[in-house]
Amino acid sequence: MKTRSQTAPKPLKTVALAPRPSSPKRRPRPKPNGKGKPGPPKKSPTAFFYFMEDFRKTYKQENPSVKTMQEVGKACGEKWNTMTFEEKVKYYDIATEKRAEFEKAMVEYNKKKESGEMSEESDED
Repeated sequence: MKTRSQTAPKPLKTVALAPRPSSPKRRPRPKPNGKGKPGPPKKSPTAFFYFMEDFRKTYKQENPSVKTMQEVGKACGEKWNTMTFEEKVKYYDIATEKRAEFEKAMVEYNKKKESGEMSEESDED
């Protein structure tokens, strides 16, 4: 008696399918035009990102041959790690100001959100 592995597999029954109609190309989603609900405020960047903005400009002027963001990012990280706290204070101050603005905007957003939900609930009664 032959085992399954020794017998030849049975041919599969195939059914001819009709050719698919050419599918239309996907259209990109339309961008919101400001009529939708506004989202929460965007979180403020850290001090490192403010430093990176300044550093990127000067680094590209000094090294015009460097094209990749990876190389710029590495150099920026190395410079940030070697900087003293006194050099970083400028960027920490900027980040702290922006963070305070973000927190104000977030409180305002939450108030609007809560008042909007309250008015919707009262409309339903």
